[in-house]
Amino acid sequence: MNGQILELVKVIKISNGASAGTSAVNGTAVDMQQDGGYDGVAFVADLGTVVDACVLTLTPQQGEVSDGSDAAAISGAATAAITASTSSNKLMVTDTFRPTGRYVRPQLTRTAQNATVNTMLALLYRARSLPVSADSSVLGSKIAQA
Repeated sequence: MNGQILELVKVIKISNGASAGTSAVNGTAVDMQQDGGYDGVAFVADLGTVVDACVLTLTPQQGEVSDGSDAAAISGAATAAITASTSSNKLMVTDTFRPTGRYVRPQLTRTAQNATVNTMLALLYRARSLPVSADSSVLGSKIAQA
């Protein structure tokens, strides 16, 4: 093990694209106990077209049910919020360290009709068992050495 990022961080695609709308986009919940457990998870939302005056908020939620049906905002967790002006084709990121719930997911709220989301990713880190295994949502990955 060389300590390269693909050995230390599990990358999971947790949401497909969402067309323009004002409904919340919920990522698939990740199991913080999978593979022996992880201490943290960062969520990345890849934004598409965002119109002016749109407020976007990316909030981590946690719960004990894998489908996210009991998900609630993490108390005291930071949310990444932006007011769109030049926000198209940008990323939003939020990081949660040692959540108390087993399952954690992001919720992206949108306040304008023309806010699209390309995808959302979860980056699980500080695994208790290394190296981490690739997730099935990753088509291919390779660790190269120069």
